[in-house]
Amino acid sequence: MELNIPEFEGPLAQRGVGIIAPFDLALERELWRWTPLEVSLHLARTPFEPVAVSRAMAELVSDRRLITAATRDILHVEPEVVAYLCSSGSFVHGLAHEKALCDAIREAGAPDAVTTSGALLEALRALDLTRISVLTPYDGELTELLCDFLAEAGTDVVRSDYLGLGGGIWKVNYRTVAEHIIDSDTPASQAVFVSCTNLPTYDIITPLEQELGKPVLTANQLTIWACLGRMALPMTGPGQWLRGVFG
Repeated sequence: MELNIPEFEGPLAQRGVGIIAPFDLALERELWRWTPLEVSLHLARTPFEPVAVSRAMAELVSDRRLITAATRDILHVEPEVVAYLCSSGSFVHGLAHEKALCDAIREAGAPDAVTTSGALLEALRALDLTRISVLTPYDGELTELLCDFLAEAGTDVVRSDYLGLGGGIWKVNYRTVAEHIIDSDTPASQAVFVSCTNLPTYDIITPLEQELGKPVLTANQLTIWACLGRMALPMTGPGQWLRGVFG
């Protein structure tokens, strides 16, 4: 019996992004919503640590040795860039530590490297933003360290707010996040940054940008945007100010 099977040129050529995530990440689905069809995300996680979300946890999940090992774990699928997907882990010790994390990823063999906090700084430069508001799900100490990181990079935090959560961040509902974003905003702020890759934000970005009339920048959005920029690919999904601007 002769089969009449049409010829296809597929599958679509895959382009990979390596993602190193903290052990508690629960928003993989949100990450995928930012990416075009030809991009695949390959995740590795840092080892579990029995601590609450805090400065201590940020320090543990950003240990350079762990980042190096996780990078090597995903190199066999040939990602074009590897991202350390963690806000607090990449700002907790300032600009030098953020750079050291990128260096560790490249030294482990990745073609290029991104961190979430580094992506934030890239976006601020790309959009010429120097005064922002900040919202985090963290405690006061970790939120202050984010403000210190931004100050070191030359960005003025005109208002900050935090939820004070020690865990379960991915369970926060959109209404709570949206209300805190609105409360964090001020006329002096050129944008609002929402920290933490485990805090859901995807579906509220567009309505909040329309309501506030300014960029609402979120951790997952910025990380994927910076990765795609290195691949000369546009970001999909919400974020009218960043869409079309390569990282």
